[in-house]
Amino acid sequence: MTQPVSVPANVTLPELTFRGVLLGALITVIFTASNVFLGLKVGLTFSSAIPAAVISMSVLRLFKDANILENNMVQTQASAAGTLSSIIFILPALVMMGHWQGFPFWQTLGICAAGGMLGVMFTIPLRHVMVVQSDLPYPEGVAAAEILRVGSAERAQDAAEDETAENAAQGTARGSAKPATGMGDIVTGGVIAAVVSFAASGLRVLGDSVSGWFALGGAVFRLPMGFSLALLGAGYLIGIVAGLAMLIGLIISWGIAVPILTAMGDMPTGQSLAQYATGLWSSQVRFIGAGVIGVGAIWTLATLFMPMARGVKASFSALTKAGAARAGQAPRTERDLSAGWISIVTLILVVILVITFQVFLSGAPLSASGIWKLVAYAVLFAFVFGFLVAAACGYMAGLVGSSTSPISGVGIVAIVLVSLLMLTLGGELLGAQNGVQMAIALSIFSTSAVVAVASISNDNLQDLKTGWLVGATPWRQQVALLIGCVVGAAVISPVLELLYNAYGFADAMPREGMDPGQALSAPQATLMLAIARGIFTHQLNWTMILIGMAVGVGLIVVDEILKRTCQVARIPVLAVGIGIYLPPTVAAPIVAGALLAWLLERALRRRAAAAGKPYEQYADAPNRRGVLIASGLIVGESLVGVLMAAIIGGAGTDAPLAIAGEAFASTASYLGLAVFVLVAVLFWRRVMRLA
Repeated sequence: MTQPVSVPANVTLPELTFRGVLLGALITVIFTASNVFLGLKVGLTFSSAIPAAVISMSVLRLFKDANILENNMVQTQASAAGTLSSIIFILPALVMMGHWQGFPFWQTLGICAAGGMLGVMFTIPLRHVMVVQSDLPYPEGVAAAEILRVGSAERAQDAAEDETAENAAQGTARGSAKPATGMGDIVTGGVIAAVVSFAASGLRVLGDSVSGWFALGGAVFRLPMGFSLALLGAGYLIGIVAGLAMLIGLIISWGIAVPILTAMGDMPTGQSLAQYATGLWSSQVRFIGAGVIGVGAIWTLATLFMPMARGVKASFSALTKAGAARAGQAPRTERDLSAGWISIVTLILVVILVITFQVFLSGAPLSASGIWKLVAYAVLFAFVFGFLVAAACGYMAGLVGSSTSPISGVGIVAIVLVSLLMLTLGGELLGAQNGVQMAIALSIFSTSAVVAVASISNDNLQDLKTGWLVGATPWRQQVALLIGCVVGAAVISPVLELLYNAYGFADAMPREGMDPGQALSAPQATLMLAIARGIFTHQLNWTMILIGMAVGVGLIVVDEILKRTCQVARIPVLAVGIGIYLPPTVAAPIVAGALLAWLLERALRRRAAAAGKPYEQYADAPNRRGVLIASGLIVGESLVGVLMAAIIGGAGTDAPLAIAGEAFASTASYLGLAVFVLVAVLFWRRVMRLA
């Protein structure tokens, strides 16, 4: 395999600079806050590598001595921190169960930073086998590299106009300060989404969803639609395959399961169709989704067993003296952090985990020896299982991309395993007063460490792929990833605290009188708490979970048949499970975004054919524009959500800026639908303008 680097190994340029680290930290705050809000609202996060690369190029072009490797370091740091926000898939469960009344800064920082940095350490030995020697596509990593190259080429062209031929030859790495293309698309999407979101969540003049309810006999059906532009952008990014899988999940839940359950039961007196059907979906049907997600996660890990085994073997071989000796003689573009540094940092991180778990258990009704025994169990589980899933998540991200890799599924498997471990080994804790509650909390906290490891492993290899393509120094990238983990971990606790106090979570409101309709659903955290509680109390809704598992197995069979006959996977099982589990007004706009991406691709293919050009060459710029606009939509709406959280928290009321009352709600819904459609049309026209 030819190594297509932009900067040769014998050329040394400034990479990990102070201004780059500072810029990366600022971008980190933006994307971490955005991802935390989006994840709590809909259970999805987005890859921040591409928008971070564009922002970095736009800012660093103000400096004539900036270069492609410095830009790469900024996006590496920012994307790592944005990915670490996946911790919100599990951590809010501690507040939902009442163990925490907020998010203690030092405990949250400790579990996020130590888990995320362990994810970096675990994947360093995998870089050579999974990035350099592998044919995995790494979609986000390759896309980020191409954006960096395009920006660098533009700088080189500018430099060639003003410098001698000798100097211009070095312009691939250095150039002038012409504004980068792409930043305008992020800003456009962000401003539009921010204005619409403020009109909806702040002024309340636009609705955020509408649903049609009707009954056939005793069966209740629902036709939902949400108007979130962030979800439209998220759907655009995940694509048509995952979007259709979520549509299948919607059909299973609201076209099959809810109608059957409502037809079999009797609607209580005084309840509306919406209240009756939504109650059954929440208490019954969502566990079908849990079963589907669990089966999908187990299947994914099973299919990745051999690559994971190879990755583990490579990890150990890289830590040998011979491997360390080879690393010391390697060219700049092949030098990872040394085995000595990996060992030292890993040991420090394990110590931090031990201290964090000890503080977490400090109030447990146990003897000192009992507490330390549980600390040892929790840290050992987080370390060993985290090490195993690091290779699996890295491989999966390389195959399908970070945004569609099954972090939620890994979390579900982890919460089941650690809960069973605590049931088996935590006899002293379970026999103590409130011991079951503490055991559930410890299982959730342990799973949080695993999710942090898995999420960073999921992102780390994408960034290292980008670096390999542009000629970065791996050990410097790995340092940038560690910095990103620390900065991101420091941001997560305050953002979670702010959002919780402003909106509350499902079944967990910080104050009386808050509007439950505005609560953040935190779907994965809600699900994992239900699973842990069910295991410890022996009250898990096994009937619905087993139905979901059967549905999941059937979907896997169909998916494998389609994969062998159509050469592509048509039904990602995890996406179907998420479609069942998510609120329907959340899943629907995601499907709409995926459909928009598919229709745009078809239109671009038709134009490419008419122009007699290859699609990939013809659609390169429009595709990039679409990704950047979609990212802008997500960032704009998410930041307004965080801003509104601060305003709501300061005012102490749910709608301090509202200028429309309940009587305007119906009109607001139709206005929201009209604006949603208008933005989709404008999105289409802006992307097609480059075709």
